[in-house]
Amino acid sequence: MAAQKGKDLLLKISDGASAFVTVAGLRTRRLALNADTVDVTDAESAGRWRELLGGAGVRRASLSGTGIFKDQDSDALIRQLFFDGLLRDWQIVIPGLGLLAGPFQISNLDYRGEYAGEVTFDITLDSAGALTFTAL
Repeated sequence: MAAQKGKDLLLKISDGASAFVTVAGLRTRRLALNADTVDVTDAESAGRWRELLGGAGVRRASLSGTGIFKDQDSDALIRQLFFDGLLRDWQIVIPGLGLLAGPFQISNLDYRGEYAGEVTFDITLDSAGALTFTAL
């Protein structure tokens, strides 16, 4: 994969019908994919090396970012989802790689502003079910 522009990593949310819309202008973003391990090491493990049980751990994804809202509608949508604690289908477009999609919940939403600057926000999404990855 050739180098890609960080600004091309997009965050989209389901409009509740059949479309996904870009809801935020993220200036910085971080996507983390994690998998827990299940240690099955016992007294008879060869050479006392740790043994793991394949495919048994919990997988999860987390996206965090900082940016400005695209418009008042996207600000209102995200704020309401946070206060309602609802799950919604999201898409994360990773340029040159693919599309990660599935249900996420907003677990953190912070607002801040500098005296001589715009209001920005920090958001964290945590996966809330099975995710799919589609290569571009």
